Amino acid sequence: MKKIYGSAGEALDGLLFDGMLIAAGGFGLCGIPELLIDAVVESGVKDLTVASNNAGVDGFGLGKLLETRQIRKMMSSYVGENAEFMRQYLSGELELEFNPQGTLAERMRAAGHGIPGFYTKTGVGTQIAEGKEHKDFGGETYILEEGIFADISIVKAWKADETGNAIFRKTARNFNPPAAMCGRVCIMEVEEIVPTGTLDPDCIHLPGIYVHRLIQGEHEKRIEQRTTRPRPAA
Repeated sequence: MKKIYGSAGEALDGLLFDGMLIAAGGFGLCGIPELLIDAVVESGVKDLTVASNNAGVDGFGLGKLLETRQIRKMMSSYVGENAEFMRQYLSGELELEFNPQGTLAERMRAAGHGIPGFYTKTGVGTQIAEGKEHKDFGGETYILEEGIFADISIVKAWKADETGNAIFRKTARNFNPPAAMCGRVCIMEVEEIVPTGTLDPDCIHLPGIYVHRLIQGEHEKRIEQRTTRPRPAA
């Protein structure tokens, strides 16, 4: 089975359609699949639902899809850092399904393991629980959350072998593994593809069985919030 493709556009060929659900890895600008996002922008596909912790910043990453109005709905846990995201949401132009951060990650992970739903105490007694099934276990109330089964997943790893076994670098691991698991087709971009057998099996964060298409590319290392202070006098 061919897994390695020459570009993000080639890897997404035949997979995109209007109204689809995309799970995207990353947290802010850390570990985002920027090349695949750019290819989705170029495709012109619209009315997308995107499950991602947040939408990064204006003009980069998922922020580009917001600017082109290709996203109809976000399934996220955080809105900040992206002014256009906030503007569209507050003006009623963008549908938003808020999720507690751990719940969002588990909804992805659960789907990746074939689990259609699970009970959690998180959100009980809040707006998050409205309209959801409640059930008591051991005298405690839990709410039912459904797994997120995405049409495709787009994720980024540091290094992968030719079969898709992947390693994420430090905090760039974030939402990438659960997002990768929940897509019916997972497309992964990496900084380096190495020969099969090169990676230590004990260091693999995501087994290649979850990865269907793979690309290698150059990535921009942006800093989401640059915080500096004046250099002290010599």
